[in-house]
Amino acid sequence: MKKKRIRIDGEQSRAKILTAAVRLATIDGIERLSLARIAAETGMSKSGVFGLFGSKEGLQLATVEAAREIFIAEVITPALERKGGRDQLLALCEGFLDYIARRQWPEGCFFASVAAEIGAGDGPLRDRVAEGQKEWVGLLAHNADRAIDNEEFHADSDPDQIALELSTMLTGIDIAYLLHRDGELLERVRRIVRARLG
Repeated sequence: MKKKRIRIDGEQSRAKILTAAVRLATIDGIERLSLARIAAETGMSKSGVFGLFGSKEGLQLATVEAAREIFIAEVITPALERKGGRDQLLALCEGFLDYIARRQWPEGCFFASVAAEIGAGDGPLRDRVAEGQKEWVGLLAHNADRAIDNEEFHADSDPDQIALELSTMLTGIDIAYLLHRDGELLERVRRIVRARLG
C-alpha cells in the first residue's frame, strides 16, 4: 500500500512540475527551464525534481511531451471523430484555430515558441520538436490524400502542398494573434481555410 502511495505522489508531483514547465517554457523559453527554476516555481526541492527527471534535458524533453499530449487532446483527438479526408482536415485546422483562441499558454502555441527558440540548434530537444512538427504536417497531408481518394479534392491535387499551405497559414496566424489579440484575424483565416478546402 505504501509503495502505491509513493507512486501516486510521484505521478502527482510530476504532473504539477510539467504543468508549470510548459507554462514557463512559453514565457521564458525552454532553454531557461532548469531543475532549480522548476523547484522554486513549484515549491519542491531541486533534488526532488532531479529524482523525477534526472537532468535539465530530461525535464525539457518531458515538457515537450506534456505539451504534445495537451495538443493531441485539444486539437487532434476531437478531429479524429470526423470522417477521414476533407472533414477531418477541416476539423484539424478549426481545432487549431480554437486552440489558439483559448490561449492555452500565455505566449501563443508552445511548439511555435519552442521551435523559434531552438530551431537553429542541434540535439535531442530540437529533434523531438522537429519530429512533432513533421507528424502534424504528415497528418494534414494524410487527410488531404484521403480527400483526393474520396473525390473531395481534384484528382491532380498535391496533398503535401495542401498540408504545407495549411500548416504555414496556421503557424502564421498564431504569431499574428499573439501580437494583435484580434479575434477577427482568426475568423478571416477560418474563412480562408474553408474556402481552400472547398
